[in-house]
Amino acid sequence: MLEVVRIPVLNDNYVWLLHDDASKETVVVDPAVAGPVLEAAQQRGWTISQIWNTHWHGDHVGGNAAIRAATGCTITGPAAEAEKIGTLDRMVREGDSVCIGAHRAAVLAVPAHTAGHVAYHLADDHMIFVGDTLFAMGCGRLFEGTAAQMFANMQRLAELPDDTIVYCAHEYTQSNGRFALTVEPDNAALHARMAQVDAARLRGEATVPTSIGQERATNIFMRARDVAQLAERRAAKDAA
Repeated sequence: MLEVVRIPVLNDNYVWLLHDDASKETVVVDPAVAGPVLEAAQQRGWTISQIWNTHWHGDHVGGNAAIRAATGCTITGPAAEAEKIGTLDRMVREGDSVCIGAHRAAVLAVPAHTAGHVAYHLADDHMIFVGDTLFAMGCGRLFEGTAAQMFANMQRLAELPDDTIVYCAHEYTQSNGRFALTVEPDNAALHARMAQVDAARLRGEATVPTSIGQERATNIFMRARDVAQLAERRAAKDAA
């Protein structure tokens, strides 16, 4: 079994520490900074052997160099963004895979937030690390890609099994959910989830990871076709 640790850093970022006890390997996903990540690994007696980057933004790669200097780890990231991530040792693209011990992660191309954004899908472990592509009840901003690309990403991710755990990189859930309610105010699942989210945030608790099943039920971007059909039905009713 893989153990995953959430490390909150900066204002609302999450860095993920992934550990395989069988091989003693430890992977860091998207280290915004180095200090808290190195400390979290040291506290657990883990040695960081790899970094997986999803995209080039500074709050995802800022800790690369310092972590490698401290541990000698290998850094993997999107080939399409190699010029922007100067610390890469290995460049990957759609169809490639990375491993932690005997656990394999398929590299998925999910461009839109950035042109070369990738995700790491460990199908056998029912988990995916999505960076800034999919958020709890939201999706990433379109900095370098198109809405059509992001829509395609949402549809592709929606096809994953409902029990797939989604590890995203920011605590945006509450604001995403509030917006979603303005778009889909009659979604009972969305209201129920927001009650849980509001209570968790009031206690200072994190609201991620999430799951594909939760997002299929409450994420308006993943539900875009359903939301569009709902809008069409409402428009037809109003015109009647």
